This record gives sequence, structure tokens and C-alpha cells, in this order.
Amino acid sequence: MTNYQKFLGKMSTFIQFTNLTRRLLGDKEDSLFRRLDRSRIPQHVAIIMDGNGRWAQKRGLPRIAGHREGMEAIRRILKIAVEIGVRYLTLFSFSTENWNRPEVEIDGLMELFREAFTRELDELNRNGVRLRAIGHCQKFPPDVYRSILEAEKITKDNNRLFLYLAVGYGGRDEIVDATRKIVDNVVAGKIHKEEIDKELFQRYLYAEDCPDPDLLIRTSGELRISNFLLWQAAYSELYFTETLWPDFDRVDFLKAIISFQRRRRRYGGVDLV
Repeated sequence: MTNYQKFLGKMSTFIQFTNLTRRLLGDKEDSLFRRLDRSRIPQHVAIIMDGNGRWAQKRGLPRIAGHREGMEAIRRILKIAVEIGVRYLTLFSFSTENWNRPEVEIDGLMELFREAFTRELDELNRNGVRLRAIGHCQKFPPDVYRSILEAEKITKDNNRLFLYLAVGYGGRDEIVDATRKIVDNVVAGKIHKEEIDKELFQRYLYAEDCPDPDLLIRTSGELRISNFLLWQAAYSELYFTETLWPDFDRVDFLKAIISFQRRRRRYGGVDLV
């Protein structure tokens, strides 16, 4: 047997294995779809997309390769979220702490943002997705910031799914920013301190018209929420998975949704017997 014939044999085995894997994943997805309770789909799902760097490191690739593959995961999850009827999806895309990463990684991330906010617009519009950025995205390079504003403008009339991208975002910063705005309005006489309550405070957050997340997912096995939606996640159901974000697929997302549907949300109360 020649080396070429051996190569063809290996390729045939690989293709057969790949096709088998796809069939198995398809069967698993179909099974999960049948178990899904369409009347109990979480209205708002938030995701900490963690593990891009480790995904790349395991494969001997630069970290930016993991971030690029993470973009593919976003496309997958956005599509199935629309499919099953999720109304709000918030993705932790770039934190305030991420500015401390190596310059080459930050530059690579900014380039990915440039691509995403232009290349993905047609797909967002086809799926009825409205995009909005929350956080200090004005600190991004001017052209990236302009592309974010343009994407928000172009998708503003879509209402099938509301996609919030947390960019330049920190939960503590959001609370501090809201507090400053309230103080300014008290000093200006626009509101009285007696009017300040949880409902008023909510109106000063970055996405004041967005309901609190029902389900918060974190990938990569880390068991913390890392300064994400600190105010809004007070009663969110938390779901942690070992899967690294670039590997997170439709099956993983459905598992998280079904886990949410099995839980009883008490909001600090007790079940009445």
C-alpha cells in the first residue's frame, strides 16, 4: 500500500467518524428539543463566555484564535436562542478588567469587533435581532465605537430578540455610574431622595428597559460571576459548565435551558404545601 493510499484510508476513517459524530449530536439535539417545555423558556439569558484562551492554548494556537472561534459559538447560540423564543440575550464580551491583557490580544479583539459589527449585520436583520451595547464602549478605538453605534442604528427596528453586548463593562462600574446620575439629579432638584427605591435605581442602569436575567450561564468550569450584572443577577438561576466557550454548541445551550426548567424559583420565599 502506497503512502497516498494510506492517507486516503485515514481521511476516509476521519470523515466517517465526523459524520457519525454529527449524527449523534443531531440525535441528542432532537432528544433535547422533545424534552423542552416551550411554555417555560427563560425570557432573558445572560452568558459569561469564558475559555477562549484555554481553548487556544490546548491546541498550541495564539489566544486570538480562541476568540475568533468564540465568534462562531456566538453565531450558533444566537441562532438557537431565536429559534426557541428567548427574548433577551446578554453576552459578556469585553470586561473593564480585560484592558489589562497584553496589547497584542486587545488589538486582536478590537479587530474582531470591527469585523463583527459590519459582517454580522445582515444576519442580525434576517433573524430580527436588535443589537445594543452596554458598558463604556466609548473607550474603544473611534472606528470601533462608530461601528457599534451604526450597528445599533441599523437594527433598532428589530424586535424578535434583543441582543445586549456587554463591552467595556463592569457590574460595579454600572452601579457607581447609576449612583452618580441619581446624586446629580437630586442636587439638581429633579428627584427627591425620598423617591429613591429599587425601581428608580433600575431606571438608571445601562439597559433600564431590559428585564433581569432568568438564567445566567458561565462556561469553562469557573464558579463565579466576575463582576457581571451584579444588580440584575440577584435572583438569576446560575448554570456552570466545564465546556469551553468555543466548544459550546446548541446541545450545551439546550441542556442549560432544560436545567433551568427543572428548577423552582422561590425568590426568597418557600413553597406552600
